[in-house]
Amino acid sequence: MTMLQAITFDLDDTLWDNHGVMARTEEGHYRWLLEAVDTWRAARQEATLGLSYEEGGLDYLQRRQQLAKEVPERRGDFTWLRLRALEAQLEEAGLHRSAALMWASAAMNEFHRLRVQVTPHPEAAGLLAALAERYQLAAITNGNIHLKRQPLAAYFPVAIAAGEILAPKPDPTPFLTALSRLNVAPECAMHVGDSWLEDVLPAQQLGMHAVWISQTEDQPLPPRVHRIAHIKQLPSVLEKL
Repeated sequence: MTMLQAITFDLDDTLWDNHGVMARTEEGHYRWLLEAVDTWRAARQEATLGLSYEEGGLDYLQRRQQLAKEVPERRGDFTWLRLRALEAQLEEAGLHRSAALMWASAAMNEFHRLRVQVTPHPEAAGLLAALAERYQLAAITNGNIHLKRQPLAAYFPVAIAAGEILAPKPDPTPFLTALSRLNVAPECAMHVGDSWLEDVLPAQQLGMHAVWISQTEDQPLPPRVHRIAHIKQLPSVLEKL
């Protein structure tokens, strides 16, 4: 039997519940931007931009979606998409190019400040600490959370932001990159994540073990794939290997 040497983890909705965080981040950074720019322009005795949260937010989303179509290699680099969309929107709304660049960058700083305010599952830190004594650990995420600032960063000496290397999951590249940095063969590694398409299938197809965090129980599982309802159940899977 092959000895397990490394475990890679998805982050969002695997080690924490991400839905509420993204909703707060999405709204929070854009409202912050509109208020900050209008305050700045008022101090300069300039008219407000005239962007509302509702219409401006929808335009911001549509610009991101259009950019993802026009520059498909960047479709998973969500920070780049947001930054370019905001720059274009602000410039079109009346800011000079230099001011648009400055405020778009400031808005993304606010985005990342809010984005890292995640609350890991209560069991996560202790579990990772225990696993780190036996296995090499890595994180592989499609999200644009600032990896070095996320609350569990210390447990992941290897952390891959798949979108930033222009290969979002289910592309095998981020998995292979992590395995290369860990110097571990796929059959000696396990990936843990909540997405069947983006986590389980690519890992399993590479020859890795995979653990699927899901409430679904009626789907048959291929070889080397295990299903749990919560990250706290991972030790029970490891005991069986």
